[in-house]
Amino acid sequence: MLDIVAAVLGIYYSRKYAAIARRLGLPRVTSPNKRRGFVIIQVDGLAHSHLTAAMDLGYAPTMQRLLRWGEFALRHWQPGLPCTTPASQAGIMFGSNEDIPAYRWYDKATGESIVCSVPRDIQAIQERISRGRKGILAGGSSFMNMFDGDASLCMFTLGAWNRKRFFESVQGVGFLFLFLLNPYRTLKTMVLALWEYLTDLTQRTRALIKHEMPRPLDRAFPFLRVMGNVVFREIQTFAVMVDVYRGVPAIYTTYYGYDELAHNYGPLSKQALRALHAIDARVRQIDALRRLALTREYDLYLLSDHGQTAASPFSQIYGQTLGELARDLVGGEVYVNETHGAERQGDPQVLFLKEELATIEANVGPRLAYIPRKIRELVSERLSLNGPPGSTDQADPSAWDLPRRTDLVVRNSGSLSHIYFNVSPRRLDLSEIATLYPRFINDLAAHAGIWLVIGREGEQVVVMSKDGVLSLEGGYHVEGNDPLARLPAPWLAAEQLQRLACFPHAGDLILMGDYVADLGTVVCFEEHWGCHGGLGGPQETAFMILDSAIGWDLNSVTQATQIYSLFVQRYQI
Repeated sequence: MLDIVAAVLGIYYSRKYAAIARRLGLPRVTSPNKRRGFVIIQVDGLAHSHLTAAMDLGYAPTMQRLLRWGEFALRHWQPGLPCTTPASQAGIMFGSNEDIPAYRWYDKATGESIVCSVPRDIQAIQERISRGRKGILAGGSSFMNMFDGDASLCMFTLGAWNRKRFFESVQGVGFLFLFLLNPYRTLKTMVLALWEYLTDLTQRTRALIKHEMPRPLDRAFPFLRVMGNVVFREIQTFAVMVDVYRGVPAIYTTYYGYDELAHNYGPLSKQALRALHAIDARVRQIDALRRLALTREYDLYLLSDHGQTAASPFSQIYGQTLGELARDLVGGEVYVNETHGAERQGDPQVLFLKEELATIEANVGPRLAYIPRKIRELVSERLSLNGPPGSTDQADPSAWDLPRRTDLVVRNSGSLSHIYFNVSPRRLDLSEIATLYPRFINDLAAHAGIWLVIGREGEQVVVMSKDGVLSLEGGYHVEGNDPLARLPAPWLAAEQLQRLACFPHAGDLILMGDYVADLGTVVCFEEHWGCHGGLGGPQETAFMILDSAIGWDLNSVTQATQIYSLFVQRYQI
C-alpha cells in the first residue's frame, strides 16, 4: 500500500514540478555523477535548548518525529564569537569568518560603517573570505541567505553577485501559470498573510493598552513580519521544492521568522514558537518530496547558526542607550555616533523582492505589468515608513567642529558592543585610552548593565569586570575574581574573546552586557527581549539534526568554520 501511494505521489509531483520548472526556465540537472545531494534548512536563531523545549511543547512535531523514529539524531554545537548570522554562515559556507567582529562594526581608517544587512557590505565580505576557497554550494542554489556559497542560482541572497535569478526567465503569461499550477499555495499565502497581520495588530494593541512589555517598537514591524514570516517563507519553500525535483546537488535556505519574533517577544514566547511551528510544517513538505528521490538521493540537514538568550534592553533598564552613557562618562561636548537596531533581514530581502518584481515587470506584457509594478510601489512605500534601521544619529558628523578626542563611535549587536575612538585611525591600547579618558574604562566596568570590558595592550588581551581582571598573554592570569567564572567553560570563552579582540576591525573596547547565569538572561544594547552576538546563555549553542548514519562528532565544534570541513570531506567539494 505504501509503495502504491509513493508511486502515485511520485507521478503527481513529477508532472507538477516539471511544468513549473519549464515555466521558470529551469531545466533538470543532468550529471553523470549522481552523488548524493544535500538540503540544508537553517532555522535562524534557534538554540539547542529552545528546540528541545519547543518539541516538548508540541511546536516542532516534524522534527520530533524524525528523531523519534531514530532515523535522525540531534546534536549541539558552538558557532563561536560573535554568535551572529554573518559569522556563522561565512564559516559554514566558506570555512572562514575572519574579521567579522559583529553584525555591525566600524572602519576607523576609512570612517565607514559596515552593516551586514547592506548587500554592498556583505558582498565585500564574501569576496574577502572566499579567496582561495570553494563554497559548499558550488553548482547549487542559495535561497534567503547572507552568503551564496558559490551557488549558481540565488534568490534573496545578499552576497550573490551576477548570479542567475529565480524568476528571471518567466515570460508573459507564464507568470500567471505559476500561480495556476499552485492555486492552493497561492490562496494559502494570501490567507496566512492577512491572518499574520491581524494577529500582529491584535497583539500590539493589547500590549499598548495594558502597557505590556515586550512588544515591538518599530512601526515597520507588522509589514516586515508578514513578509518574513509568511510571504518569503512560502516563496523559499516553493523554490527549494522545485530544486529538489530538478536534482540540484546542493541547496541551502534560511528561515528567519522565528529569529525576528524571538528578538521582539523573547525566544520562548508564543509568537516565536508559533513561527517555529509554521517552519516545522515547511520542513515536512520539503522532506516528503526529498524522500521520493525523483532525480537524486538527498541528505537533509536541519540546523541553526546560533541561539538566542532572553534579554532586557539596556535603555529600558537604565533610561539611556550605551552611547549616551559613554557620552556622559567622557563628559564635555562629545559627539557619539551610535548605531543599533534589530537584525532586520526583512529590509534587504524586501529590496531584493523589488528587484525580482522589476524583472518580472520587464518580462510580462503591458496588460500584466501593472501587477508587479503596483506591488513594487507598495513595498517602496512601506520601506519609507522608517529611515535606515537602527540609526540614532541626530546630525551629520561633518557638521560638528569638535576635536577628534571627543568623537566616539558605538556599534551595538545584541549583548555585544564595539566602541571606537576616532582620536586615532589605528586601534588604541588600554593605556592610551586610560591616558585620554582616565576614568572611562573603570566606570564602564563598574556599571551594573555591563559585564565585561575587553581591550588590548600590545598583543595582550585583557578582560575586565567589576570583580576582577583576566590577562590572556601566554596563559590565563586572573587578578581578583575570574570575570568568566559564571560561564560553564571559562577557558573556551577566553579563547573566543582573544580571537575576537584580535580582529583588525574589532573596537578599541569590546563590551558584553551583564549576564545573570541563574536566570539565563543578558542585558541587550538593542531594543530586544531576545538577543545574540555575545556571551552568556543559549545564544552560544546551536543545533543540528542530521541522518543518524552520518557519524559527525559535533561536541568538539567550537567554530562554525569546522562545519565547512565536514561538508567538504563528505561531499568531495
